[in-house]
Amino acid sequence: MKGTAQRFLLDVPDQWETLDLSGEGLARSRAEALAGAHDPRQKARINDMFRQGREVFRAARRHGALLATGTVTAYDDGLFMAYCMVFAVTTPEGSELTLPVLSRSLGVASSGTATPKDRTITSVKVPHVGMAARVTGTEVTRLTGDIDVRLLTMHTMMPVPGSTRDYLVVTLASPNLPLRDEVYDLFDAITGTFRFLTEDGSPISEAVA
Repeated sequence: MKGTAQRFLLDVPDQWETLDLSGEGLARSRAEALAGAHDPRQKARINDMFRQGREVFRAARRHGALLATGTVTAYDDGLFMAYCMVFAVTTPEGSELTLPVLSRSLGVASSGTATPKDRTITSVKVPHVGMAARVTGTEVTRLTGDIDVRLLTMHTMMPVPGSTRDYLVVTLASPNLPLRDEVYDLFDAITGTFRFLTEDGSPISEAVA
């Protein structure tokens, strides 16, 4: 990481686990979820959601994710699945961080060229960072040659202190589309805990950033 920041921290809920991106942890969670399912349709839904998760993390690994964490939590009314990844993005010399530049760098990206109809681009104030650009929307991601999946996504671009071209992008995604408002509230809360650290572990204040 360039600039004055050398490390970062991000707090996630207790139910979330840091993943090794190898798929082993995801396989264990899938087995546990299936063990508690008795309805064939529920099992099919679980298998489908875990396949989505596996492909998301494969994409994260290909794109060099610095951090991958997620949760698969079973509730009485269904299964909740969500993922969080952090990517390093450097804008080309003389260029700005535009959506085309960003889309080429993210692990969760639309399979087509059409812009999501609900895409929203805003600026947000992250408590330990300052102002950051944010993109939300329902993105379509290709799982296999003929199967797409829709994900609620939130990308927040954290400018690296001491650098004018480097960003860490906090990406969160979930296939639980009916829980849109609750999911985005959760994603915003998680992203709000992000902070940069110096090499010795000291926090970098917004003023320095």
